[in-house]
Amino acid sequence: MEHTEILTRYIGNFVDELNKSGLTDVVISPGSRSTPIAMMFAEHPEINHWVNMDERSAAFFALGIAKQQNKAVALVCTSGTAAANYYPAIVEAYYSRVPLLILTADRPHELRDVGAPQAIEQIEMYGKYVKWFHEMALPEASPNMLSYVRARASRAVYTANQGNAGSVHLNFPFREPLLPDFSIRDLWGETTASSYLGYVEGQRQVTPHQLDDMISELATYQRGLIVCGPQFDEALAEVVVRLANQWQIPILADPLSQLRTGGHEKAQIIESYDTILKNNKIRDQIEPEFIIRFGAMPISKSYLMYVKQYPNMNHIVVESHEGHREPTGTKTSYIYADPAGFCMDLADQGASLSFDQQWLQTWQQMNQTTKQILQRDHMIDKITEGHAVTYLTEEVPDGSTLYIGNSMPIRDIDTFLLADEKPLKLLGNRGANGIDGLTSSALGAAVHGNNVTLLIGDLSFFHDFNGMLVAKQYNISLTIVLINNNGGGIFSFLPQAQHPKHFEVLFGTPMNIDIENVVSMYGGTYEQPTNKQEFQQALRQSYQQTGLSVIEVKTDRAENVEWHKQKWQEAETALMELLKG
Repeated sequence: MEHTEILTRYIGNFVDELNKSGLTDVVISPGSRSTPIAMMFAEHPEINHWVNMDERSAAFFALGIAKQQNKAVALVCTSGTAAANYYPAIVEAYYSRVPLLILTADRPHELRDVGAPQAIEQIEMYGKYVKWFHEMALPEASPNMLSYVRARASRAVYTANQGNAGSVHLNFPFREPLLPDFSIRDLWGETTASSYLGYVEGQRQVTPHQLDDMISELATYQRGLIVCGPQFDEALAEVVVRLANQWQIPILADPLSQLRTGGHEKAQIIESYDTILKNNKIRDQIEPEFIIRFGAMPISKSYLMYVKQYPNMNHIVVESHEGHREPTGTKTSYIYADPAGFCMDLADQGASLSFDQQWLQTWQQMNQTTKQILQRDHMIDKITEGHAVTYLTEEVPDGSTLYIGNSMPIRDIDTFLLADEKPLKLLGNRGANGIDGLTSSALGAAVHGNNVTLLIGDLSFFHDFNGMLVAKQYNISLTIVLINNNGGGIFSFLPQAQHPKHFEVLFGTPMNIDIENVVSMYGGTYEQPTNKQEFQQALRQSYQQTGLSVIEVKTDRAENVEWHKQKWQEAETALMELLKG
């Protein structure tokens, strides 16, 4: 068997096995050494292939697809620094637990470390940020080697999705010639429908005895909280609400917890806790005896300070599989079990538990008071950064995905996204909290017809201009609400803002870019509303058309800081009065 047929059968079996193991999407960046993988993916009838020329954008694009669908997506690139450009998205995938398959082409072994062009050290190049690395064997087409390549493909998909999801890196050394031959018989090898390796994974569950011990301890308390941080499990909302309702305790719900919106009951959901907890005097008066937390650490810094303030409370973190996502340093008990199942078991076995009713009522009253203040002037004509969140959530269609940028957008969502019956999914890149790749991630989330709106700041938008090209290539529909305060707005809330000599150059970093010209370059439509009515109209219009729509909301950083501080001060005054009464 000559080289081209060997190469074709080897890669054909690998690609087909990925599909049999559940892979349906691959993002390819052009290159020569990756030719056999790229062309075989493009030829496979059951796999969607997306071409993204910028590897950094491509990786975040794949991350968005994987996050939206909650399953692994593959990435293909050539050798050299192309693979290095995947690194930021792989780091994000590691911390946010998103499954990716990184398939890098490489020079064969004889061309490594000898000065050959486009050859770098790719062995374990992503370090601990991948769950598994494997250097693939040079292509052969013997029955044993075709079994080998299928086993590696099946294992790669399973490993990426298994437990705490993450990235798997397979490195492919190829000798020339690199072109596959699509004319050979049985191009994809085996015709069986099932994957080469079969996996059965049992559900993690605490024992009745362990539950009894926990319930006996909780029975000694009167003031508890359930906290839900960023998480993807759509089954959690109903069961955690049921548990909180049964126990009559509050739920502090992060905006990415999937609890603030949807049809489940929300009487005990406290969505304004970040504002409530900003003041130390208020935190002093609402000491919890226990907290049970699901999901990652909430976005709110106020909540972090609250937990730190009470190191002696019983602090419990529930994780699906493993991990230590607890940055407060508080003494913590970890429960490794399926979160939804754990809630149901607690509700069933802890049905007799009851807690202080006044505690719940106090939280509900504080939440209602705070919400009234946050909403008080939302009908005024001028658009602030907080208003943009309120108006956006009013107009976004049912069943949409909101992809939220980091820095100020996610914090404004935390403050101004109030409980709503509208079914929405909220996503963000909160693993490493970076501002790179956000547009690409949102576009990835939108590729399969999902109605997606991205809320993003101007610096984050600048970091990923290249990402918009894929929207033009594939006519992907995405609405971008761009909050442009001409620089790093979040720094205006930090102590650096008190040093005007260096602030603008080092932190404010105004760019003075004409956004309309940038959007036009990528074939998008552009609007710049100046009031509520224009903003709402721009949103409605964007949801009625296809392709990229950018709605730029210009704000002033200094005015924005004062407006936020005024809201927080009003809330603090009202809450102190409430707690006195």
